Amino acid sequence: HSNPADTDLILRAIEQGISYKVIHNASIMNAIASTGLQLYNFGDTVSICFWKEDWRPTSFVDKIIKNLQNGLHCLCLLDIRVKEIDWKHMIRGRKVYEPPQYMTVNTAIQQILDSVKEDGREQDVLNEKSLCVGWQDWARRIKSSKQERWNVC
Repeated sequence: HSNPADTDLILRAIEQGISYKVIHNASIMNAIASTGLQLYNFGDTVSICFWKEDWRPTSFVDKIIKNLQNGLHCLCLLDIRVKEIDWKHMIRGRKVYEPPQYMTVNTAIQQILDSVKEDGREQDVLNEKSLCVGWQDWARRIKSSKQERWNVC
């Protein structure tokens, strides 16, 4: 239910006791609409990647702050590492992959807060008290035949 008309249909079906099923298309944005947040209120989407010891990109924070200043939600796509080559083995001529890694909501939040503090960005807009809706394990929930209702405060 990515637009108000979809939401209205669902609410009327619930009121009238009519069963319904939401089938998401291939867009993560439509799945995010299941949280109850209206897509019209989203600003730029950002990607947050895993930091490494020698690489800590923080440019995503500027877009998050811009969205917040404009009164918009910000969808943050969290990094995944699947089939990453273990370079220590690769140097020795063996093709070994690291285990899959999926960024958690907590890791993303910590990286956002660390970026704000380290770079001296606007902490009055984005800080420890900022509201964040985290949706962990979304792929399982999207594929689920059971629709889960979300309460967003």
